[in-house]
Amino acid sequence: MASALCEVCGNELECGLGQCPYCQAPCVPGRMGATGPFHRVVNLEKGMPLVQQALDRLEATVAVAGSQGYKALTLIHGYGSSGTGGAIKAAVQHQLQFLRLQGRIKEIVPGEEFEGRSKRGRHLLRRFPFLAGHRDLNRANPGITLVIL
Repeated sequence: MASALCEVCGNELECGLGQCPYCQAPCVPGRMGATGPFHRVVNLEKGMPLVQQALDRLEATVAVAGSQGYKALTLIHGYGSSGTGGAIKAAVQHQLQFLRLQGRIKEIVPGEEFEGRSKRGRHLLRRFPFLAGHRDLNRANPGITLVIL
């Protein structure tokens, strides 16, 4: 079956879907992927990986997304079953700080701070208007982190 890219989140879709299963944006025939990939959602906790496996997935994702022209990634790392933050979340945030210091990523926005009402949020939405349709905008979701490449 043919595929296209969602114009809002940049995830690959099967043609003929009424809406994107990732961001719930309506799929408009002929418009999907017309402006190229901007954003991708990556579930680092899919399959219940060990911390190192999630970090390996993060490294591969950043490398591939940068080379494919993505501008932003939403990393789903979960919040942990203890309610105080999980091992994957802590390790991912630590690794993201390292990648930022290396210059491989530009900005890190924790899910708790991803909102459009602050000065930082308004600036982010002006730079990346496609994020205005993000499902976690203004939800203070501690289980995700937005990465600007």
